[in-house]
Amino acid sequence: MKSSPELRPCLWDGLVALLVVVLAAACALAVWNRGNDAGELTAVVTVGGEETDRFVLSGTSGGDRTYSGNGYTLRVSLSPEGVRVEEADCPTQDCVHTGTITRTGQSIVCLPARIIIRLEGGTVDKDAPDVVIG
Repeated sequence: MKSSPELRPCLWDGLVALLVVVLAAACALAVWNRGNDAGELTAVVTVGGEETDRFVLSGTSGGDRTYSGNGYTLRVSLSPEGVRVEEADCPTQDCVHTGTITRTGQSIVCLPARIIIRLEGGTVDKDAPDVVIG
C-alpha cells in the first residue's frame, strides 16, 4: 500500500493566501466607501433598459416632462425636492401611487411602460433604514 505524500505549505501557498487577504480588504474598502461623496442628487430615467434622461434636481425649477415606452405615457413632475409621476395611462397605476421620491436609492418603476426613474448621488442619511419590507 502506498503512503500518502506529506503535504507541507510552501512559499507559493503563502503568496496565494496573502493575495486572497489583499483582495478581500480591497473589496471591503470599495463597498464601505461607496456613497460618501456622491455629488448632487440626480434623477436618471431609463426607458426599455436604455438611459434616456439625466438631470440634477437642484438645477430644476419645477415643471413636467413626458416619457413614453411600450405604448404607455407618463407625465413626471420635477421639483428640487423630488420626482413624482403625476399621471400615467398604464393599467396598474403603481408608478402614480409610489408618490414623491426624494432620497438616493429610491425609484419609481412602471412595469407596463418599462420606465424606471431612480435617484442617484446626494448625501446618504445615516439614520435612514437600509431596507423597508412590506
